[in-house]
Amino acid sequence: MRKAILAMIIGASALGLGGAAVAAEAGGDDPYIWLEEFTSPRAMQWVEAHNARTTAALEADPRYAAYFAEALKLAEAKDRLPGGRFINGQVYNFWQDADHVRGIWRRTSMASFAAPAPKWETVLDLDALAASEKANWVWKSASCARPAERRCLIELSDGGEDAVTVREFDLATGRFVDGGFMLPKGKQRVAWENENSLLISREWAPGELGRTGYPYIVKRLKRGQPLSAAVELYRGDPSDGGYGVTPNVLRDGENRTLAVIDRPLDTFNAETWILTAKGPRRVAIPAKAGPVDMVAGRVIIQIREDWRPTTRTYPAGALVSVDLAQLKADPAHLKPTLVYAAGPREAMVEASASKGSLLVSTLDNVSGRLLRFTPTATGWTRRALALPANSTLGIVDTNRSDDRALLGVTSFLVPPSQWLADAKTGAAREIRRQGAKFDASNLVAEQHEAVSTDGTRIPYFLVHRRDMPLNGNNPTLLYAYGGFEVSMTPSYSSTNGKLWLEKGGVYALANIRGGGEFGPKWHEAGLGTKRQIVYDDFAAVGRDLISRKITSPRRLGISGGSNGGLQTGVQFTQHPELWNAVIIDVPLLDMIRISKIAAGASWEGEYGSVTDPAVRAFWDKTSPYQNLRTGVAYPQPFIFTTTKDDRVGPQHARKFAARMEEMGLPFYFYENTEGGHAAGANLRQTARTNALEMIYLTRKLMDPVEPGSTKGQ
Repeated sequence: MRKAILAMIIGASALGLGGAAVAAEAGGDDPYIWLEEFTSPRAMQWVEAHNARTTAALEADPRYAAYFAEALKLAEAKDRLPGGRFINGQVYNFWQDADHVRGIWRRTSMASFAAPAPKWETVLDLDALAASEKANWVWKSASCARPAERRCLIELSDGGEDAVTVREFDLATGRFVDGGFMLPKGKQRVAWENENSLLISREWAPGELGRTGYPYIVKRLKRGQPLSAAVELYRGDPSDGGYGVTPNVLRDGENRTLAVIDRPLDTFNAETWILTAKGPRRVAIPAKAGPVDMVAGRVIIQIREDWRPTTRTYPAGALVSVDLAQLKADPAHLKPTLVYAAGPREAMVEASASKGSLLVSTLDNVSGRLLRFTPTATGWTRRALALPANSTLGIVDTNRSDDRALLGVTSFLVPPSQWLADAKTGAAREIRRQGAKFDASNLVAEQHEAVSTDGTRIPYFLVHRRDMPLNGNNPTLLYAYGGFEVSMTPSYSSTNGKLWLEKGGVYALANIRGGGEFGPKWHEAGLGTKRQIVYDDFAAVGRDLISRKITSPRRLGISGGSNGGLQTGVQFTQHPELWNAVIIDVPLLDMIRISKIAAGASWEGEYGSVTDPAVRAFWDKTSPYQNLRTGVAYPQPFIFTTTKDDRVGPQHARKFAARMEEMGLPFYFYENTEGGHAAGANLRQTARTNALEMIYLTRKLMDPVEPGSTKGQ
């Protein structure tokens, strides 16, 4: 549960003073503090002027129209694989294309979904809803009350923000329920306790949010009650860190339930509580552990630090099970059973239960495997599902009423496919494959290693033409993330394939520390003041690409978003000599004021708090906004953000660009006025962003002489 929330939350950018702290904690001597007022007329005027400058330059390129048309065609392709969720005996899917810009929520039978051309029935048309209500609705999610799954809570966002409005929807009538559950806009967490009762964490009274901007009070709301009548069940503390107190209800295939409260102390450490007839009781598991699912009366717990509850130590990165009845009776004294333990080059990615089995997606040296675990009287049996090798394997959804599971298979060069599996037997069959979106006949994908500053070997993937000359002149794009235990794995990108690889570009994906590719320790190696090693890993991969004569600084570009935008921002300031193109997407860049911007205070477990002198000293010399210098030959970056991003916020990107402008440094800046913490609120906006960035990369890295520049090869 906690890892899913983290993935949602982050996913996931001093004149001549160098490392000196320029922006005081209160922003007193920060000349661009006004850009933090993200919707003020003055700030939006600045955004509009810089958007116009960037689009005028890049959209004037004679290739832009073709790039945009291709990006839009790929984004709206009707043969894209439809994601699926098992709900009430049918498969539901949210879908956007040229005819459904905001999107439709639709359904089909299981038999139809497994057929080559499913016959869909529209359940909710978001374009029609937005038009009728004159609202800027963006789809976020739907959760349905089990076991009947007749009523669902639909989360809708204004323009793509994380804050949502929640409304109850009846699947039988295809309408929102008159007098049903309705929660006004806010950053909130909601779980069905049963069909007539919700567990809710939200801002109950004005200002009743924690210091990180997330709720800390859980209440029960029963059908027919106003919000004011909700009964408090649990209260955290306003000083807590992390992403807010979160209720959840685990339910297995036999309809056994467990109501869980997750109270984060920081980004990764939390207390786990369960709701009982006698009130909330704390569960005696490590702070870096939490329940992820439940199957056959066994609660599955993922642990991210070594745990010794009895005479046995369970290693970080393992899955264990605890008997539900025993947990409820005595949550302070647990007797776990090992389900899965990772090997030295392995990591668990996700786990999801069907009616009687547990599916676990893992990585083995960053190659996907899918394992099935079945409970027995003495433990668990394990079996690997027969799926394509050298791929990323994902669990799209599992069915609690039977053992069916929908799986996704993807890799760099083979179009993605969907598989239908029987978790009980382990049998799996491919039900559809997306058509090829680019010519991969002369492309190969390889795995290499670079050596970082401390001698650690850092793996990275390389995708290139089979006949690529080793002359140091190949246009190369390097991507990494390096944070929040998020793993970067091979995936099929239509846009990268068509607009980059097919045109002769090389693509590199680095598995640097800070991610989860090799489990919790790989992540923890780069936490807080240890974070410089993450940036060293990335630079080491860049140097390795150069030393192998794959590319050169003139032809090497980098890209990253969110925490990855912080990564490229640091690389921009620390190693400007290594790159000729730098894409800084929806970034964190002012690490001194991060806790004052959007949801930044919730990530102190990852980055540390500048109230700690050691952390402050580290970011004083590392934070990109504070470390721009005059007299340095920086490459011209492409800085992208969105106005509606209430997670990272557009403030970081704006202030960084403003400081570059003050110093007379060239840059491209583009801010989408919708889309939240993403490239756009719809496919057309996303296509425009992709086209702008691809034109930028083409001009910087592929052209013999960069347009408007005297810089040659």
